[in-house]
Parts: sequence; structure tokens; C-alpha cells
Amino acid sequence: MFCSKKKSLEVERIVKANDREYNEKFLYKDNRIHTSKYNILTFLPINLFEQFQRVANAYFLFLLILQLIPEISSLTWFTTIVPLVLVVTMTAVKDATDDYFRHKSDNQVNNRQSEVLIDSKLQNEKWMNVKVGDIIKLENNQFVAADLLLLSSSEPHGLCYIETAELDGETNLKVRHALSVTSELGADISRLAKFDGIVVCEAPNNKLDKFTGVLSWKGSKHSLNNEKIILRGCVLRNTSWCFGMVIFAGPDTKLMQNSGKTKFKRTSIDRLMNTLVLWIFGFLICLGTILAIGNSIWENQVGNQFRTFLFWNEGEKNSVFSGFLTFWSYIIILNTVVPISLYVSVEVIRLGHSYFINWDRKMYYSRKATPAEARTTTLNEELGQIEYVFSDKTGTLTQNIMTFKKCSINGRIYGEVHDDLGQKTDMTKKKETVGFSVSPQADRTFQFFDHHLMESIELGDPKVHEFLRLLALCHTVMSEENSAGQLIYQVQSPDEGALVTAAKNLGFIFKSRTPDTITIEELGTLVTYQLLAFLDFNNFRKRMSVIVRNPEGQIKLYSKGADTILFERLHPSNEDLLTLTSDHLSEFAGEGLRTLAIAYRDLDDKYFREWHKMLEDANTSTDERDERIAGLYEEIEKDLMLLGATAVEDKLQDGVIETVTSLSLANIKIWVLTGDKQETAINIGYACNMLTDDMNDVFIIAGNTAAEVREELRKAKENLFGQNRIFSSGHVVFEKKQSLELDSVVEETVTGDYALIINGHSLAHALESDVKNDLLELACMCKTVICCRVTPLQKAQVVELVKKYRNAVTLAIGDGANDVSMIKSAHIGVGISGQEGLQAVLASDYSFAQFRYLQRLLLVHGRWSYVRMCKFLCYFFYKNFAFTLVHFWFGFFCGFSAQTVYDQWFITLFNIVYTSLPVLAMGIFDQIALDTSYWTVINHVFIWGSIATYFSILFTMHSNGIFGLFPNQFPFVGNARHSLTQKCTWLVILLTTVASVMPVVAFRFLKVDLFPTLSDQIRQWQKAQKKARPLRSRKPQTRRSSSRRSGYAFAHQEGYGELITSGKNMRAKNPPPTSGLEKTLYNSTSWIENLCKKTTDTVSSFSQDKTVKL
Repeated sequence: MFCSKKKSLEVERIVKANDREYNEKFLYKDNRIHTSKYNILTFLPINLFEQFQRVANAYFLFLLILQLIPEISSLTWFTTIVPLVLVVTMTAVKDATDDYFRHKSDNQVNNRQSEVLIDSKLQNEKWMNVKVGDIIKLENNQFVAADLLLLSSSEPHGLCYIETAELDGETNLKVRHALSVTSELGADISRLAKFDGIVVCEAPNNKLDKFTGVLSWKGSKHSLNNEKIILRGCVLRNTSWCFGMVIFAGPDTKLMQNSGKTKFKRTSIDRLMNTLVLWIFGFLICLGTILAIGNSIWENQVGNQFRTFLFWNEGEKNSVFSGFLTFWSYIIILNTVVPISLYVSVEVIRLGHSYFINWDRKMYYSRKATPAEARTTTLNEELGQIEYVFSDKTGTLTQNIMTFKKCSINGRIYGEVHDDLGQKTDMTKKKETVGFSVSPQADRTFQFFDHHLMESIELGDPKVHEFLRLLALCHTVMSEENSAGQLIYQVQSPDEGALVTAAKNLGFIFKSRTPDTITIEELGTLVTYQLLAFLDFNNFRKRMSVIVRNPEGQIKLYSKGADTILFERLHPSNEDLLTLTSDHLSEFAGEGLRTLAIAYRDLDDKYFREWHKMLEDANTSTDERDERIAGLYEEIEKDLMLLGATAVEDKLQDGVIETVTSLSLANIKIWVLTGDKQETAINIGYACNMLTDDMNDVFIIAGNTAAEVREELRKAKENLFGQNRIFSSGHVVFEKKQSLELDSVVEETVTGDYALIINGHSLAHALESDVKNDLLELACMCKTVICCRVTPLQKAQVVELVKKYRNAVTLAIGDGANDVSMIKSAHIGVGISGQEGLQAVLASDYSFAQFRYLQRLLLVHGRWSYVRMCKFLCYFFYKNFAFTLVHFWFGFFCGFSAQTVYDQWFITLFNIVYTSLPVLAMGIFDQIALDTSYWTVINHVFIWGSIATYFSILFTMHSNGIFGLFPNQFPFVGNARHSLTQKCTWLVILLTTVASVMPVVAFRFLKVDLFPTLSDQIRQWQKAQKKARPLRSRKPQTRRSSSRRSGYAFAHQEGYGELITSGKNMRAKNPPPTSGLEKTLYNSTSWIENLCKKTTDTVSSFSQDKTVKL
């Protein structure tokens, strides 16, 4: 209690390095994490409290208490307590098993080893024992244990590279750098042990992209920002080692602050059953009251005549008191309307449905031997009621793999495959791939099917060579050699990795770089180019260029970027080639590929020297430095000669497009919530057909303030609804606005397809109380919603917004730790067992390996589970009402004395044995009419088996043998044998069966004949098609589009060009002599400041004819 109070009052954090005693007085959390719900002491009370939140469980506990009173009970107590204990125990075991796996996962994480500096030496310590203020050593490819302040690293100037896939889903590398005063500590353990700096920083929070603090050391203060911090969940990459000081640990880390709490999830069927139990209990009270009144009247008018025979004294039992006791007796007898076996049966059915999911071979991913897994058994039928799907992008919709697919060089497309008749065909694995004999470093996983490109390379086509040379020179990739001598590319952007890898396989191999040179191998010949200038990428330029001098002394500018930007800078002589390449780009974009234009320019030596001198002056100026540099870039990047274009596939997972289409046809809305950049998410939206060029409008919300966001939402709704809606100061005038309940009628009036795209910083303002209503109304009117650059907590907030105000069943699906919070928030959480660990799987309700399995999970298993459960409940209540109301009718013939018409064993066994198998068979094995319209073996076994079981038990209970063993319990010797020898008994059974079945059969026949459902019509069509020849499958048509979406540098971070040319990211080597012309173009003291300024994403314009930019 004290700790929680302290935490809420914490406004800033003070941490002293290497001083646990000093930090312990602040009672900071240690590095142990807890994602489980229970422990040994709290399991029993909390679990029982959760279970008895079910109205039925509380109801049966109340009945059990009544049955312990002998004056009113005509049934023994064990008929209720045994099933109740069974149900509670089964549920408790299941919950305990689920929580055991959470404990196991927590222990696995908490027991990871980390090197901690203790007593002036490095010691292996478990993660859970790491304290705030400790100094930790991390090594390459190691997970970060806590939120650290980077002190020093193996790289020059205290740099280190991290991968943040667990936080934001991005796999491109990000740079972090230490303060210069701490980077000097290096790996000197003695100096690190003496480090006693004090950090004063913000309190624990969930903002992943923000950190403010101050380091005080040796009498001076140094400001800290997010570039100095390495967060828990990151992975150290391309850095041999680094040292960091723990600032936040365990639950206080930003990763854990973004993780939602594990919630107790219940289905709509559970809530319906709770409501039914209450109504039925009210119905029982009415029946009990009627029978009690009848008993009082009967006792008063008729019962007095029997008191002499019963040896009752006068006045010993009056009619009112008799009616009171009879009321409670009938409550017990009639409780079989909702017996405890209902809940046993429901749990058995859900368990069976879960095994069907686990056993489904069509959801088994053979490549990784990963089956689908139902991690909970209580939510199956809810799968059939999903209205909104919230999906992560990276690793969920995509494979996170960039592949070079096609290119256009000098007006010719390479990468297409044609058949013998010259017709373009689809590329399949059956086609023969190109052999890359020209490249000894060829990647075996790279596949290219068009042999014409290799022929052009071998014939020495100068344009093709220049194209591939550009791909090998114009990039920010770093290369290393592994122990086997193989080149390993460290890429900052996956797009660049795909292009450089393609060039390598086609004979133009990027080998190495220095701040002043780039070495490539051209068809077996090593060539070193002098790097004269690096014109870096940013979101406004949408291109990058390098200026190099080749061995012949020629100066060339190589440029690549968005086609819409680059085409404006071409020389007029490129008009014909521009038209042809533009058509090729449209074709590439129509296939969902990420496109990029390629161009070059020959530069005069004198012109370049003059331009370079002006660039040096601009770099050293203090006034309008950035504007002057941008102007010089614009000046030299003109009159370019077009080489062609590239087409890279951001490889979708198999079946994503078909799954999205099927779910959309089922009226399920899919929202994409991703931490990735806006351009990347938009491109994937088009690739998945969630965004199309046929949409009426695509609204982009990118405001930086609450007022801007409100205004953009207002304009979007004006566009959507037309100008006839009344707006007032950005708020829609509705009387019922306070409740935030949306009118479905308004939603139906919107015609056309719309999409909404919103950034994370805009979403933060949109989720405020006075704006979220407008956001939700607009989003729900749109066919597709994409949220970009969102934090894990924002993902959960969006899910909660829809859950709360739309009253809709939601499903969240993701594969990384950044998806855990939304998986926990949604009604159903699905984890993809992908490449980002198992955190999402461990927090999920269902897991499988591919997004495409979601279609089968919802439309097959979800629908079947829901339909089966509904049929089961109807069947169950029907048979129990028929069974129980006999007692109500019999009450009028037995003086309302609460006597049972059935013997006690029949009452006990009716639901448990006699009628359990047929309803279970329907609940577990019943299929949609399209699949089976006849009895299966299971139906026969369960129906005839139940009848056989009934007669077997009946003859056994009326036999001499059982009477000899238990004479008091089974006194009816031979009763069954004598009764069943009477013909009238069998006639009554036959007539009863026919009278019960015939109305149902007749009704179904007339319904199918006169008012057939869609299922009936399709089943008849299927029968007719069995005799017809199967139709040949048509080849899918390539989707053509008039718009192009540049795929360049979607994951690229500005500032890497400056980082390369400064040489600060390169290990010290013997530098070659450089001339004045080849020196670094940037002020080396300012590159870090520039990188910090430029890392914040600037909202780039999205060039679509039908896109509304707000």
C-alpha cells in the first residue's frame, strides 16, 4: 500500500550510480516482473471470487444450502454438491494451468543472466536482482535488461546500434550515443566502478520516444534525451559491447508501463446465461408461489381429513406454514430447469472446440512445425461474433522481408516471366531461377526468374551496368565479413538492403567503405570510388544522392528516390524514356510493389569544385544553414539522366489479401495499428487491398496540436457527410453526444468507401475526452483505419475506445511485445508465433503462425462454436423444461405435497447420463448444413447409445441382484420387466415419439420447400453441381493502378549520410591520404546535433489523386 502511494507521488527520479544504499531509500522497484494473476496464497480466494461472479454458481450454492435443511428437501445434498465441486474444480485447474505458464515465462525472463558491476568487478547476476543505479555490461545481440543510460561502447564516440522490434515493430537499426564525458570511460572497469554521477530525470511513464533528465558529475551538468537511453526490450546490434546505468527497472520500465494488465474475459454467452439464470429463477419463484398457494388451499380444505391418519395433533401444522415449506421444497425440485450439469456440459463443449482448433491441420504451419493453439477454453463461441479486428503490421501482415522483384532499365522491364507463346505468366517455384555465376558472393536465398537480365549483364549493356553500379554505390549500408569470409550487410533501411543484395547477386558487390571511399567489385574486378559528397535523405527531399569520382577521373552524381520527385529533375531529353518508365512504375505499383526511380548525372570538374566550395561555406555559416544547404542540393540534382526504376516487394505473409477480403465480406472491419512510419503502413494497406485507388477519399490526420486535430476531423466529416450537417466550433451538435453512443442509422447513410490514416502524435490529441467522439464517429464510418507511429499503450486505448462506445466484440492480433497491451485489452487476443519472440503468444487467448489462419479461426471455428453453443442451449433448455414441468403438473394430482413423479435415481441420472450424450454430440460435432445434412456415425452412436444406456440401467436397478445388495434404495424388483411386456406401454412410447417428432419434421420440410434459407439453396446447388464438370480456375488478373507509391526509405532515418561521411560510425583504421577535395563535407562537431534534430519524423505528403490532405 505504501509503495503504490509512493509511486503515485513520484514526480522525478534521482539515481546515483554504483550506490545501492543511496538508491534504496527511495524504495524504487527492482527488476523483477510479474505478468501472472495469482500466487499460492491468493489463488484460492481470488479464483473462487471470480467463479462465483457467475450467477449460476452462486445460485447452486444457495440451492445446496437449502438441500441441507431436511424439513424442505426431498432430494439429497450430493445431487448438487458433486456437480458444483466438479465445475469449480475444472475451472480452477484450467486457470491455474494458464497462470502457471505465465509464472514460467516470468521466471524465464527474471532468471536471465546479465553482467553487473558490483564491488569493482563484473559479476553474473539474474535480471530480477538488478537494482536502479547498477552499471550493466551488454554484449552484441543481447536483450537489454532495463532502461539504461548509455555510458560507453565499443564503437567510436560512444555510439551503439539497437533494434527496437519489441517496442515499435521496426527492425531497422537505430543509433544511440553516449555523452562525450562518459564515453571516455570505455571498458575500464576501475574507472566505471568509480563513476558516481547522479541522474535527475522524469518519473516512470509510458512515452517511448521521450526522455528528459540531467546528469551531474564532476561539478558539471549534462542534459539527457531519448538518444542517450536504451530501453528494455531492445536488442544490441553491430556493437561488441556497451555499458549502461540502470535508470528504470522492472515495472517502471517503459516497456512494462505500456503493458496492460491481465483481465478476466467473459463471453456474451456467459453474460446471456447469467441473465437467463436470473429470469429462470424468477420463473421458478412464480411456479413455487403458485404451488405453495395451492398447497395452503389444499391443506385448509382437504388436508384436515388426513391428519387423523398421519397422527398429527390439531394445530401442529397450519396451512400457511405448510405452504411456506412447500414453496422451498418446490424450488429445490424444480431447479432441474437449470441443472449444474448445464455448466459441466458447456465446459466440455468448449474444451472439445478448443481441441478442434489445436488439431486443425489447415491451421498447422509445417515450415516451423507450429500448430494452432487455443490457450483458453472459455472464449471459443465469441470468435463467431467479432466485429472489429485490430492488427499489427510488421510480422503480422508482413513477413518483414524485402525482396527485389522487378526493375525497369532503359525502357525495358526485367523480372517478368513469359511462356513459350510470349505471354506473361506468374512467377512460381516451378520456374527455373537465374544462376548467378557472375557473383561469387551470391545469396542462395535470392531468387530471380528473368534470364534476360543476366544476358544483358554478360553482353556488357552500359545502361544495365550503370544501373547496378548505382545500386552498389548510392546507399548507407555498412559491410562486415564473418569468420567464413562471407559479406554481412548491416542495413539501416530494409529497402536499401534488398537493393544492395540484388546488386551483389547480379555481379556488382559492395565490399567496403571509408569516410572518403567506396569499394565495389564489378564482375570480379575491384574498383574504388572516391566519395566526394553525400546528399542525405530526408522526408521532404524523398531522395538521396552520392557524388563519386571513378578511377578514370569522371565525376558522377547517382541519385535514387520517389519517382514523383526525381522525374521533375530530369533533363528534357528523357521525355520518351520518362513516359515508358512511368508506365512501368504504374504496373509495378498495381502489383503492390514499392517503387523507386534511378537517375544519374555527369558533372564537370570545374562546376563541381565551385559547387563544393559553396557547400563548405554553407556548412560553416550560422544563418539559414539548412536552407542554404537544401538550395545547393536542389541546384546540383537537376538535369538528371533517367536510368530506370526498381520494384521491391515488402513481402506479405501468404494469404493475407484473401484473408482481408474474406473478413471484409463478413462485415468485419480491420484496423491496422502499427509503430511503423506512415508511408510504410499506407503501402502495406494498398498491398493488402485494404486501401484501393477506387476509394472515394483517404483522410490523413496529421495535426500536431489538439486544435489542429479537431479541425482536421471536422473537415473530414464535412467531406464524408456533406455540408448539410451542422457543426459548431469543431463539434457536431447532437443532444446525445455525452453518451458517445453512435447512431447506426447514420452509419448506414454513408455511401462509398473511405479510409482514415492517423499518426501517433495526432492520435494522442484525438483520444482526449472532447475529441475522441469525433474520431470514433469518423473512424467507424470508414472502411479502413490505419494508425501509424502509435505506442503500445495507444494501441490498447484505441481498442478500449471501440469496446466501450461501440459495444462491439473486438479481436487484437500481433506478434511482438509491443502488441501485448492491445491483446490483453481486446475481447479476444491472438498471438502470432513469429520472429519477435513469444511475448504476444504468452499474453494471447489463441495463437498460430500465420495471419491467414485468422480467416479459418473466425469464419469456421468461430461460427461453428457459436452455432453449436446456441443449438445446445436451446436443446438443453427444451429437454429440461419438458422434464421439470412434469413436476409442476403432477403437483395438482398429489395435493401440492412436493412429491416427485420420478424416482430419485432417475432425477439424478437424467441430465448426467440419459440425455447428456445427445446434447453433447450436437454441441461438439454438429456442423453447418452445407457440410452434413444427414446423421453421422457419431449421431448414431450417441442417440442409440443413450437409449441403450437407459434401458441397461433401468433393468439393472429393477433386478434381483441390485435389490439384494441395496434393498432400501432399489425396492422395485422386476417392475421394468413386467411393464415392458405390456403392448400398451410400447404403443404409448411410439405415439409419444411420433407426436413429438412429426410437427418438427413437417415444419422443417415446409420451411425448406417454401422458404429456403441461403444455406438450403447453396446445398441444393452443390448437389446439382456434382454431376456437372468442374469449372477451370481462371488466372488472377494483375491489378492495374494509375497511382504510384514510392517505396524508398520508408524505414530510413535521416542523418546517416552525415554519420558516414564524418567517419564517426567506423572503427579506427589506417586512413588513406585524402586530398582537400575529398575531405569531409560536414562540420564534424555538429553531426550528432543534426541527427538528433532530424530523427523526429516530419509528416510527408502522400501524393494520391484521391487523397484528401487535411
